[in-house]
Amino acid sequence: MQISALCRYPIKSHGRESLEKVALTPGQTMPWDRTWAVTHEASKVNRDAPEWVPCQNFMIGTRTPALAGLWARLDQDARRVTLTHQALDPFSFCPDDAQDVARFLAWIAPLCPANRAAPTGIFTAASRGMTDTDYPSVSIMNLASHRAVEQAIGGPLEQERWRGNIWIDGPAAWDEFNWMGRDLRLGDAVLRLREPIKRCAHTTANPVTGLRDADTLGTLERSFAHDNFGVYAEVITGGTLSIGDEVTLL
Repeated sequence: MQISALCRYPIKSHGRESLEKVALTPGQTMPWDRTWAVTHEASKVNRDAPEWVPCQNFMIGTRTPALAGLWARLDQDARRVTLTHQALDPFSFCPDDAQDVARFLAWIAPLCPANRAAPTGIFTAASRGMTDTDYPSVSIMNLASHRAVEQAIGGPLEQERWRGNIWIDGPAAWDEFNWMGRDLRLGDAVLRLREPIKRCAHTTANPVTGLRDADTLGTLERSFAHDNFGVYAEVITGGTLSIGDEVTLL
C-alpha cells in the first residue's frame, strides 16, 4: 500500500489544493485544512471565543453545489488564498482581513442560490480546522473503493468529489471499513482510524463545473448498501508523509 495523493482545503467547501508532502502533528488536522469557514445568515458562532461548531453553521456544497467547482492555492506565509472557478475570474485575498472578506463575499455571490442563506463572513478557530467531526480529524480514501463506485455508476468519476486528505492505493475495495480502531503508518506518521465518513449531496456535484451530474449517493446505497466513503482518522504519531510513501496497517 502507498500514498497516491494528498489534498487540503484551506477554506471549508471553498476549494481544494493538491500537495506533494505534508507534516502531521498529533491531535491536529492536516495543517491549513479547513482553517477558515464561510458563515451565513443563520450561523451560530462565537467570534469572541471561537471554537469548533458543526458544518451546518457554514456555507457548504450540500446546499450550494456550485462551490464544488472551486480550486484553491494557499500562500502560508502571507495567509492569502487564491481561488479559481471556471465561471469566475481568479480571486486572491486574506481571509483574516475584513476589507478582503468584503471583496470575497461580492466575488462568491454569483455561485450562491438566491433561495438559500447568503454568505456573511469568514470564521476561524485558531486551535483547529473546521472538519466535520467534533475531534480534529484527517480523512483517508481508498482508491480501490473509488474504482468500485466508478464501475457501479457506469463511467469515470472524479476523485475530488470525495474531498479526501489522503488517498491510498493497494488495499482491496472497502477494506478500510474493516480497520476501525486500528492504526496505519503513513510515511513517518501514525493515524488511528475512527469511523466511516457518511456522505452527503456535495459528492453529486462536478468538481469542475459545480453542477450536480452524478448519483453518487444512490449508487452507494443501491450497489453497496451504505452511504459511506472514506474514513476519519486521528493523528497519533506526528511525522512527514509524501506521495509514494509506504502505508502499513499496524
